[in-house]
Amino acid sequence: MQMPLNAFKRALSQGQTQIGLFLGLGHAWSAEVLAGCGFDWLLIDGEHGPNDLRSILAQLQALAAHAERVVVRTPDHDVARIKQLLDGGAQTLMVPMVASAEQAQALVRAMHYPPQGIRGVGTAMARAAHWNGVGDYFQHADREVSLIVQIESVEGLTQLEAIAAVPGVDGVFIGPADLAASMGYLGQPGHPEVRAAVEQALTRIRAAGKAAGVFTADPALAAHYQALGARFLLVGVDTLLLRSAATSLAARFKQGQSSSAAAY
Repeated sequence: MQMPLNAFKRALSQGQTQIGLFLGLGHAWSAEVLAGCGFDWLLIDGEHGPNDLRSILAQLQALAAHAERVVVRTPDHDVARIKQLLDGGAQTLMVPMVASAEQAQALVRAMHYPPQGIRGVGTAMARAAHWNGVGDYFQHADREVSLIVQIESVEGLTQLEAIAAVPGVDGVFIGPADLAASMGYLGQPGHPEVRAAVEQALTRIRAAGKAAGVFTADPALAAHYQALGARFLLVGVDTLLLRSAATSLAARFKQGQSSSAAAY
């Protein structure tokens, strides 16, 4: 059995633009519904979504047969949790709230086996190794994992170049919502000062030679960010898509009922 290749990591290294969607509903069924909808990548969200190890694993299994590249966002920097996610078959992890090169270095070590890192060895119970079915797993594992760090604070912005320079960091993702809060604009990710900070960050990440990513649901702004160097973008959230479609549908029929009642 062969080691699966990390298509997301390869696309980053080749400078391909990848358009993605947040998966926050926390269920394999909804994840599978969204597979095949045309996105390049899907982010299983373990930070804000109601996900645990088992629900993430179920989604990885459901998505395995589909072409979309899958990234898992961790809830924190916990080394043991990172090990479990990698053993479960996640190859690319996005880690929130990275504010220093030291934190980035620790995350790189958590994702790699000794001597480069501290990832524990337990392939007999690891889906990633097909339970020892991949004979040369250790020869390829470190090469196929990918780390995306999220910069979401003023402190992180001041350390951006140092964070991006850490070997093993494949991409830097800017989170406008938390960045806005850190800048004193809680709930205002579209504030002009926040947007300017995001624009500068994308340019700086590109200048540092790393792949830049960002979240925006505005198509025009997404195109603008791409022009500044963003190569992997999240453009929507499954929960909001569901709510928006349901709200629109209900309003359409409620409006029809109101019009009929008025006719009498």
